[in-house]
Amino acid sequence: MKKLNLCIDIDGTVTEPYYWLERANRYFGRQVAPEDVTVYEIHKVLDVGEDDYNEFYALYGKLLHRESKARFGAGESIRRLYRRHRIHFVTAREEKMRETSVEWLARHQMPMDSIHHLGSHYKVDKARELKSDLFIEDSYCNALQLAKAGFDVLLIDCTYNKGPLPGNVTRIKNWSEIEEIVEAKSRNIKTVC
Repeated sequence: MKKLNLCIDIDGTVTEPYYWLERANRYFGRQVAPEDVTVYEIHKVLDVGEDDYNEFYALYGKLLHRESKARFGAGESIRRLYRRHRIHFVTAREEKMRETSVEWLARHQMPMDSIHHLGSHYKVDKARELKSDLFIEDSYCNALQLAKAGFDVLLIDCTYNKGPLPGNVTRIKNWSEIEEIVEAKSRNIKTVC
C-alpha cells in the first residue's frame, strides 16, 4: 500500500455544508433552506450584494467557522486515514482564519500534516506543491479546475455542486465512501523503481 497525499478542503467538506445558513438568514432577514442553496456563491443564494455579504462575513466569519458542525463521519474517517496517509487541509479561507481553523480541527480531533489558507479558490498550485494524489472538495468549480490540471478529485455531493463531471472527478455521498476510495487507490498504485 502506498502512503497517499490527501488534500482536503474544509468548508462544506469536513464541515456541515450549510453551517452559515441560520446566522445569515437572521442577519439578512431571509428564509433560505438547505435545498434552496443551488449555487456555491453565498451572496447569490441570499440575493444580496457581494459587498453586503463580505461585510457580514467580516463581522461573523470567525464565529461562523467556530460554530460549524463537522460533517457526519468526517472526524472518524480522517483519524483513520491519517494513520496510513498524509492529510493536508487546503482551504480558500484567508490567513487571518488560521487560528480559528486550527482550533476547530483540534476540537473535532482531526489530525493533519499541514494546513494551507489560500485566500483564494484557486487550489491547483497548492495541489501540485503537495503532490496531491487525491483532492477532496465540495466546490464544483474547484473540482473541475483541479481535474483539468490532471488531479483526481472526490466531490462530496451537495445541493450547490451539480453538473457533469470529467472522468477524474468522482461524486461521493459521504466519508465512508471517501475512505473506501482512498484505500482502493492506495492498493492499486504501482510504485516506479
